[in-house]
Parts: sequence; C-alpha cells; structure tokens
Amino acid sequence: MNPRDLATLAGDTPIPRDAGGPVFAEPWQAMVFALVVQLQERGVFTADEWAQALGAEIREALARGGCRDGSDYYERWCEALEHLLIEKGLASHDGIDSLAASWARAAEATPHGRPILIENDPQAPRSSS
Repeated sequence: MNPRDLATLAGDTPIPRDAGGPVFAEPWQAMVFALVVQLQERGVFTADEWAQALGAEIREALARGGCRDGSDYYERWCEALEHLLIEKGLASHDGIDSLAASWARAAEATPHGRPILIENDPQAPRSSS
C-alpha cells in the first residue's frame, strides 16, 4: 500500500508514522490496521466511508477531552471499525460486547505465556463430540 492510500484511509488525521511508514506501539495496533485495510480492499466499506467513520470517532473523543497526543489513535480505529460494521449490519453491539466478554474470560483462564484462544472461555459452549 502506498503512502497516498494510507492518507486516504485516515482522512485528515495523520497515522502515527516514521520515515519507514506506520508505527505500531503494540501488535494489536498492527492487526487492527491490517484488518481495516483488508476490509476496505474487499469492498466492505470505501476509503471515504472509513475516513468519515474514523474522523467522527476522533472528533467525538476530542470533544470528550480524549488524548490529544495521539496515544489513543488506534483505539479510535477500533471504535470506528466497530461502528462501521454495526452500521453495515455485519455486527451488533450485543455481539461485539459478548465476544469482548468471552475474550476477557478466556484471557483470565489462559496460563501466562500461552496464546489466548476464545475456546479457553470457561463459559463458552462446548461441542458434544
């Protein structure tokens, strides 16, 4: 993806970057970035829709006194993605909340150093095989 495409994805808000491209403080930030790029490339939403959604989330966060130093930038990506998927009918608030709770339980039940798998949620339905 070239730099002009990255600028289109983010609208008026600069992606945290250095001379080599986007900068990610944590792996989940790179994952959400890649997910947004893939969904946009597959036509789930347009670059303009993404820019509008992300811009709205950033403006709302700033209006609530959110971080102005950009440290919460990728959290805004998550919020924008969630709202865009709900708007498109591809997800629901309840579904996202349920998955987040399941992941949190799975994380709590996973021994340190092991990958967190949603199947580790002690409340997850078990298949009867």
